[in-house]
Amino acid sequence: MTTINTNNPYGDSRRHHILSVLVQNRPGVLARVSGLFARRGYNIYSLAVAPTEDADYSRITIVVDISATPLEQIVKQLFKLIDVVRITELDPRKTVERELMMVTVKADGDLRSQVTELVAIFEAKVLAVGTDVLTISVDGTPQKLDDFEELLREYGIVESQRTGRVALPRLDREARKSATKGKAS
Repeated sequence: MTTINTNNPYGDSRRHHILSVLVQNRPGVLARVSGLFARRGYNIYSLAVAPTEDADYSRITIVVDISATPLEQIVKQLFKLIDVVRITELDPRKTVERELMMVTVKADGDLRSQVTELVAIFEAKVLAVGTDVLTISVDGTPQKLDDFEELLREYGIVESQRTGRVALPRLDREARKSATKGKAS
């Protein structure tokens, strides 16, 4: 079943939509899915793919920058791909999103303590220490990562890499209660 939100959940300035695409876990599926966007000239803003709790399926989380009308057309085309099982557009207000960023930043002398203070504030981790640089890992919402990256820019970012978003629908209170009851039994 397809759930498509025709309103732009990110406001007027951005037209990002988050699609969760459940596919059969087979070689070439990712290439066919991403190729569909490329053939239509749509840029994929973020892409993450991994097997689900069932090894026969993978979940592809795609953040794409297109309007609602072409989005509906793309979804119809995606469903024509034999390996696609389910497509859902995730509403950010009802979604749990996370992303991982690794960044190497200049941090010599007195600046090192300032950078490590930011690391603590953002609940990040120092992965590697050089004489004048630190490599840091932080995970969280895309906005948290944007904020952290912006603050690190004043120290000098040497290089950075972000994973792309992963997202699942937020559980409503009733669903959480029944899930908890099921586990206790």
